[in-house]
Amino acid sequence: MFALNDVSKVFARRAALGPLSLNVPAGQTTVLIGPSGCGKSTLLRLLIGLFAPDTGAVYFDGERVTPATARAIRLRVGYVIQDGGLFPHLTARGNVTLMARHLGRPRDTIEARVNELAELTRFPLDGLDRYPHQLSGGQRQRVGLMRALMLNPDALLLDEPLGALDPLVRAELQAELRDIFRALAKTVVMVTHDLGEATFFADRVVLLRDGRIVQEGSPADLWHRAADPFVTRFVQAQRGPEVPA
Repeated sequence: MFALNDVSKVFARRAALGPLSLNVPAGQTTVLIGPSGCGKSTLLRLLIGLFAPDTGAVYFDGERVTPATARAIRLRVGYVIQDGGLFPHLTARGNVTLMARHLGRPRDTIEARVNELAELTRFPLDGLDRYPHQLSGGQRQRVGLMRALMLNPDALLLDEPLGALDPLVRAELQAELRDIFRALAKTVVMVTHDLGEATFFADRVVLLRDGRIVQEGSPADLWHRAADPFVTRFVQAQRGPEVPA
């Protein structure tokens, strides 16, 4: 679904990413993980053209991501950031329906989709007319997910979507998100710094360090078949769930 070919990105004469190449398979959940500043979020933003690579090329579904194609590609990709990234002056309903209304979708179609998404994400219907400051952190994250899914995208990108939540709410949303990913069978790329969370969600894990890919594979590969000593140290430093078989 996504492909990066010899991509690099530099900020203020400092290499933030690459050069690296990566293929993201369709219909699976790929989790980008690594220490702070390793390039996870930069890579995610390159996928939908929020950043342009300094070298190399990014592709979505076979089409190169460029300033000319980025807008059309973004309509096919949902994007969720920490705490939902909601517009404070819009209600939950207004946030969720913003792009659909902008694109002129029929009102009854929009309303039916909102109800469908509220049921999918277990968001209370009486919360749709509340503003973000009137919602809990978990509710804001559900609204952010509903907004990302509103146009029924082919792929879903999530940048530390649960990082700001308290542990109980985070655990609840983890289970719900995994069920949603499996039910929708969409291509998902998620950023996290937590190996336990990566293990919980991922079909594939991509571990980055200093803008480069250190290892990619199944969660079990990182646990049991470390590519180098850094992978071993990273795994040992994490307090994750039970080691996968």
